[in-house]
Amino acid sequence: MGHYVNEKALRYQEYITREENIRHHTYREERTQFELLRAGDPRALDARRKASRENQPGRVSLDPLRNLKYLTVTNIASSCRAAIEGGVDEKRAYDISDLYIQKMDLMDDPAEIKCLGDDAFAFYLREVQSVAKKRVVSRHVSLCLDYIYNHLHEPIPVRELADLTGLSPSYLSALFKSEMGQPISEYIMAKKMEAAQNMLRYTDYSSAEISSTLNFSSQSHFIRAFKRHTGETPKRYREQNRSSSTPEENACG
Repeated sequence: MGHYVNEKALRYQEYITREENIRHHTYREERTQFELLRAGDPRALDARRKASRENQPGRVSLDPLRNLKYLTVTNIASSCRAAIEGGVDEKRAYDISDLYIQKMDLMDDPAEIKCLGDDAFAFYLREVQSVAKKRVVSRHVSLCLDYIYNHLHEPIPVRELADLTGLSPSYLSALFKSEMGQPISEYIMAKKMEAAQNMLRYTDYSSAEISSTLNFSSQSHFIRAFKRHTGETPKRYREQNRSSSTPEENACG
């Protein structure tokens, strides 16, 4: 049986790469984003965006759509391996990979496929971060995180969290900041902003409705807080990030 790749074919590929000015990710660039993912480091997202901006995708198929799909599968597989090395349950990691690839297989829009690949990377990063949180966060802080997640639509005074954990407000505040790297109030606001961003992208709720849902004192308070957190007004954010489908239907969640 002959070789499928020979020196002549390889030389021709090198010629095409030079002629079309294709610059692949360097090994270091590719390794960096997956090492950061494995560590649960948020900078992984910036490293991925930087590599995508500065490089053209490789050519593994002459058909552009098939080429993008092949590269996306490879990227998801690399993300999956990095997540497993970062502590994510192996079966769960492979199930995530399978689900993303199955969804991608039905797509024919390059922008949607690229969006799915980005979303898969971000999903694995959150999985690694979740595992890390469970490893290092105390039971008291873990109780607070779960409570905050489920009560963003209500006032969440520190006293209420202290009663939940059985600690004094001052001790809980110090413990939370020590383990989470930010005060309770800042963490709650960050989670409210995260929820607001999703509502702006995936729902038709007005700023007033989002403000009310997330228990802001007024719409103007919400708008000021959102702009301080994101650098944009809610209206501008929606215009730039609007999705025409729900998170379950759209891979770019």
